[in-house]
Amino acid sequence: MKKRRKNRSSSVIRSLLEWGLFILAVLLITFILSRYFIERVRVRNHSMEHTLEDGDSVMIDKISYHFKDPERFDIIVFRQNGTGEELIKRVIGLPSETVQIVNGKFLINGEEITDVAGLDAPEYGGIAESPVKLSVGEYFVVGDNRKESIDSRFDQVGIVPSTKITGRMFMRLLPIGRLKFF
Repeated sequence: MKKRRKNRSSSVIRSLLEWGLFILAVLLITFILSRYFIERVRVRNHSMEHTLEDGDSVMIDKISYHFKDPERFDIIVFRQNGTGEELIKRVIGLPSETVQIVNGKFLINGEEITDVAGLDAPEYGGIAESPVKLSVGEYFVVGDNRKESIDSRFDQVGIVPSTKITGRMFMRLLPIGRLKFF
């Protein structure tokens, strides 16, 4: 009888240890994933409407830009100079390009580019009314709500250095009814 109780006790202890190790492993994996690979970011303004709404939750990929550079029209998350606030914008100008906004059109190296379908043309060119030459590792970004977005056209945001880019948005997670991969 004592032997059975001893076996049951050691079995319960072993089971608790296994569960404890399992939970610890899950927490560790979750921490590593959220710290180095993916992150949830909440949209906090109207600058990306109608692609993203204020209050939406999006997932960003924090690793891919270690292997490749951002591409035109990628939606990126970056830390604003000075404030460190995370902003979400769309890449328009790439390193070593010259960006200009003339009559509501984006010109890259003097050639008009076709903007993302369905977005309003920018009414205000800001600093890009004159040609803006980007250096290596610099990006020109704009919000999809071109009429209200504070973006690279304005000194508050300005040109975005690659060192400030946190990641690439790949999914709108919430609200669930608007779940979408990009």
